[in-house]
Amino acid sequence: MVGGVTLPASRTTPRLADIAGQARVSEATASRVLNGKAGVAASTRQRVLAALDVLGYERPVRLRRRSAGLVGLVIPELTNPIFPAFAQIIEQSLAGHGYTPVLCTQMPGGATEDELVEQLEERGVTGIVFLSGLHADTGADPARYARLTSRGVPLVLINGYNEHIAAPFVSPDDGAAARMAVRHLAELGHERIGLAVGPARYVPSRRKAEGFMAALGESFGLSRGQAERRVRHTLFSVEGGHAAAATLLDEGCTGIVCGSDLMALGVVRAARQRGLGVPDQVSVVGFDDSQLIAFTDPPLTTVRQPVQAMASAAVGALIEEIRGRAEGSTAPVQHTEFVFQPELVVRGSTGPAPG
Repeated sequence: MVGGVTLPASRTTPRLADIAGQARVSEATASRVLNGKAGVAASTRQRVLAALDVLGYERPVRLRRRSAGLVGLVIPELTNPIFPAFAQIIEQSLAGHGYTPVLCTQMPGGATEDELVEQLEERGVTGIVFLSGLHADTGADPARYARLTSRGVPLVLINGYNEHIAAPFVSPDDGAAARMAVRHLAELGHERIGLAVGPARYVPSRRKAEGFMAALGESFGLSRGQAERRVRHTLFSVEGGHAAAATLLDEGCTGIVCGSDLMALGVVRAARQRGLGVPDQVSVVGFDDSQLIAFTDPPLTTVRQPVQAMASAAVGALIEEIRGRAEGSTAPVQHTEFVFQPELVVRGSTGPAPG
């Protein structure tokens, strides 16, 4: 018996102090949550429930809430660690609001985004979160999202703004990310700096390239044409970074800014294959700061995408859309882009320019 709640007899019953300690709350607060009493903030309640999960105990039946509905989360892949990071926080946030997340992952040869959306609609989802989907591709038809909203499905889109889609958007400031990476390398004495970034048809790639070229103009007085020759559009992958690095290193770049951490790892690999040390001869800056990047060799300097804030904002915007529709609101859907500032995290992959 913990605070009046009976936990499974098949396991050793934890003390209330253990649960409170794990959740970083008082024993009185933990007791109120376990007994289903009101007067506890939703975030605090989540911490106590998480503590039960971490300690390996089933939640009391009285604490099991009925789902407020299903919410789809459509993401492009799970191999890039930034996408699981987003998915985890989005799912936690949705669960905190009482919704059940349904994760839909695209993969080569698998279901397309349109097919996944069709399946979600068949299951009667309450709303959908799109992460780095077709909305970010300037070559894709945005009408698919208009059709979705016309059928009464609230949606929110992360990473990739499109002025033709009437929905809330959540993005990092990609241009600012590229500018702070260039400034960092310039302060270290690097003068020949290149950019390895994803395909030009994607909005985040375009924004990073624009910020990069503007930064080269500000720091070194390069014209747009001169700066554009330092940009390599390739795949958002280790292989893409490796391919871009091959030509940038041939042109004598000693500093390379990358559109993702995976691309940065490809650049490091390409440099080492040429016998170049990182950061002694080539400095590399990534983008994302996914969880394991601090443990690469060398630890990667990167521009951190504010995943926690962005994911929470996306869920908040979606919940607002859902509630507005539930209340019969006839107000037009928000067509707003919430832009979040990234942060430069300096580690071991950048250093003074050689010579």
